[in-house]
Amino acid sequence: MRVLLWHVHGSWATSFVHGPWTTLVPVTPDRGPDGRGRPDTFTWPDRAVEVPPERLRDEDVDVVVLQRPHELRLAEEWLGRRPGRDVPAVYVEHDTPRRTPSDIGLPEEVVPDSRHFLHDRSDILVVHVTHFNRLFWNCGDAPTRVIEHGVVDPGYRYTADMPRAGVVINDPLRRGRVAGTDLLAELAGAVPLDLFGMNVTGVPDRLGIPHESLWTFEDLPQARMHEELARRRVYVHPYRWTSLGLALIEAMMLGLPVVALATTEAVEAVPPEAGVLSTRVATLADAARTLAADPPRARQMGKEARAHAVDRYGLARFLRDWRRTLREVTR
Repeated sequence: MRVLLWHVHGSWATSFVHGPWTTLVPVTPDRGPDGRGRPDTFTWPDRAVEVPPERLRDEDVDVVVLQRPHELRLAEEWLGRRPGRDVPAVYVEHDTPRRTPSDIGLPEEVVPDSRHFLHDRSDILVVHVTHFNRLFWNCGDAPTRVIEHGVVDPGYRYTADMPRAGVVINDPLRRGRVAGTDLLAELAGAVPLDLFGMNVTGVPDRLGIPHESLWTFEDLPQARMHEELARRRVYVHPYRWTSLGLALIEAMMLGLPVVALATTEAVEAVPPEAGVLSTRVATLADAARTLAADPPRARQMGKEARAHAVDRYGLARFLRDWRRTLREVTR
C-alpha cells in the first residue's frame, strides 16, 4: 500500500510511518509547512519517501491521510484526484474542537456545538486520536472511529538524578492558555522546571520566572530529549485543552511519574497509581514538589506509569488499527 501523508505532527507521524506501507511525504525546496519532508530530529524508516509536489501526479497513491482542512485542496491540485471521490481518503483529527475557523465556510460555533468541517460529507472517514475528541466533535454525516495514539517505545530510562520536573510544550508563548503556559510560574515556584520544545528560548523572561527555576532546552532531537527527560524526577503536563500530548505518553514510557491537569483525555491516560491529576493548580504544584523530594515513591509511580502506557499505547496495537482501517477504506 502507498499512502500520501503530510509531515505535520512529528511524534504521531513517526509512529505512523513505521507501518508496513510506503509513506509518500511531500517535500518542497523551502521545507515549509506543506512540504517538510522527512525530519532531522526523529528517526524514520526508509519506506517513508520524500516526493516533490510536481511528481505526485505520476505516483501510485492508494489512500490519502489528511490532517489539515486545506490538504483536501492540496491533494486535488498535486495528485489531480479528489480525496474521497477519485482516491480513498481518511482525515486524522488531532485536535479538540474550538471556535470554528472563519475561513472554512462554516458559521462560528463554540464547544461542544462545533461542527467538523467534514460534517456534511460521508465519503471521508474521520479518525479521532482520542475518545474525548470523538465525543466533543459534531461530525454529522461523516463516518468516525477512534484510533488511540501509539508510541515507539523509548524504553525504561528513568534515572531521576535531577530533583527537577520536566515539561514539553512546543510554541508555549503562541499557544498560551491552551497549553497551560500561564501555569508554569506557579509550578516553577514549587519545583524547578525544565521546559523542552520548539520556540522555548526566552520563555522565562517573558513569564518573569527566575532562570534558575525554569531552564529551557530548544528543539532537541527526540532521542536526546528522552535522555534528558529521564533524568528529571517527575513529568508535568499543564495542558488545558489538547486531545492528548504524545510527550506525556513518552514520558510515562520512560518511567516518569505524572502530574497533570485533569482535563480532556489525560484522565483516561494516567491512572491514579501513575500520578496525580487535578484541576487545582496548587494541588499539582504540591504533588510535583512532593514527588521531587521522594525518589522511592516517584520511581514506583513511574513504573506504574510505564506499565500502563506500554499496554495501552503500544506501537503494535496502533499499527494494527491503522492497517485494518486503511484496508477497509481502500477495499
